[in-house]
Amino acid sequence: MKPLKVAEGILERGIFGSRWLLLPIYLGMIAAQAMYTWKFMEGLVHLWHELIHPTVPDFAAQEAAFLMIILGLVDFLMVANLIVMVVIGGYATFVSKLDLDDHEDRPAWLDHIDPGTLKTKLAGALIGVSGIHLLQTFTVLGLSMKDGTAGPNQSIVMWQVIIHLTFVVSTIFLAWSDLLLEKKLALAHHEGIEDKPA
Repeated sequence: MKPLKVAEGILERGIFGSRWLLLPIYLGMIAAQAMYTWKFMEGLVHLWHELIHPTVPDFAAQEAAFLMIILGLVDFLMVANLIVMVVIGGYATFVSKLDLDDHEDRPAWLDHIDPGTLKTKLAGALIGVSGIHLLQTFTVLGLSMKDGTAGPNQSIVMWQVIIHLTFVVSTIFLAWSDLLLEKKLALAHHEGIEDKPA
């Protein structure tokens, strides 16, 4: 075997093996998920205290404060789902196949995961997180309009809406381009089958 071919083989195996450098990053994201779960539990305790000992006397303000805490917890959940999707989907896509075929709790979305699908799912999760933040802003705005206090700045609300719409348009574009790519691959596969001699 030629020395150049041997060197090329070693280089290619090294490049392929470099995917394992992602492992510490995924483990770091799992550690971040644990910390995030801790903060969620703190928020849950805060929600309980708000239920037992409201910080505001007015019922409408109590309702708004309670809703804001719940929306914050939903935000935690959306981000936690995003982390799980990135860790499991990213590891299975870029590092190593997960041997979970016989596992009863294996997520169904793992069967259809690829870089394009992962990007679309992540963009969809970002829309959810952005929507929660927008809903929190609208809740504060509605409360401030009701009691005449100063609410969120109009430019802040406008920018939040623009950012949310940007996420929506980006996700639609990603899903559309992924669909076009799938159709193109399916057509190429179909034409390849037809071109084969009988």
